[in-house]
Amino acid sequence: MLVAYKRFWQYNWAEQLQYRANTLMYLLYWLVSPIVYMAVWAAVSKTNGSVGGFSANDFLSYYMIALVVNIMCSSIVVHILGPKIEDGTVAAWLLQPVHPVLTYTLMNNITFKTLQIIAVIPIWAVLYALYQPVMHLDLINILAGILAIVLGFIILFLHGCVIAFLAFWTTRIWALFNIYIAVYSLTSGEFVPLELLPATLQRIAWVLPYQLTLYFPTQLILGKISLQAALPQFALQVGWIIFFAFLFRWMWHKGLRHYSSVGA
Repeated sequence: MLVAYKRFWQYNWAEQLQYRANTLMYLLYWLVSPIVYMAVWAAVSKTNGSVGGFSANDFLSYYMIALVVNIMCSSIVVHILGPKIEDGTVAAWLLQPVHPVLTYTLMNNITFKTLQIIAVIPIWAVLYALYQPVMHLDLINILAGILAIVLGFIILFLHGCVIAFLAFWTTRIWALFNIYIAVYSLTSGEFVPLELLPATLQRIAWVLPYQLTLYFPTQLILGKISLQAALPQFALQVGWIIFFAFLFRWMWHKGLRHYSSVGA
């Protein structure tokens, strides 16, 4: 099985290098929002002294780390798998002796993410030199944050698969995906740290899994969340992974039976 993953890695890495313009466009997509949010909130906090207890440096530190966390946790599985199911080309994948989603699609996500991180490093360095945020990072918190990022990526990958699997039954998954993006932006901490959301929206954000994939790893790396306080969040991440893994398995088998029945 390790040999299969190695081959899929090599294939997908070569594919990512071939479509460099596509990689650049995705990178710009992930860069624009956090940079704009960082500049706006930092300017507002400098004018007012602070916003909700967040100083300009707090906003700069938050968005600088969130920028990297967002890229590392994000998943493009809907863009890869959704069209394959809609146009029927997923049928060729089903002839492979390995699970097409847990091999090809997974490695495609990981190679894409690796290339994005390599490309964002010099951009991050330039932003750091321009804004010079003061961040007191601790190795233990960084390692705990990396674990949170890995678990966050698994959550979003499985969640993305569940959305993509809806293409077995409907061709309107992109409308549902856009709703997901809007909810994610509001409740993950991408738009603003959760403490600054209205109380009702905060309660919704804490119930949904999205803050576990951006806000939680970011604050953990910055040392704003103690390791003891992080344990329930780690448990919640594992719980959501189990939930989405169950949905993944159930919808995959149900979807394939439906897919075969219509002769797509």
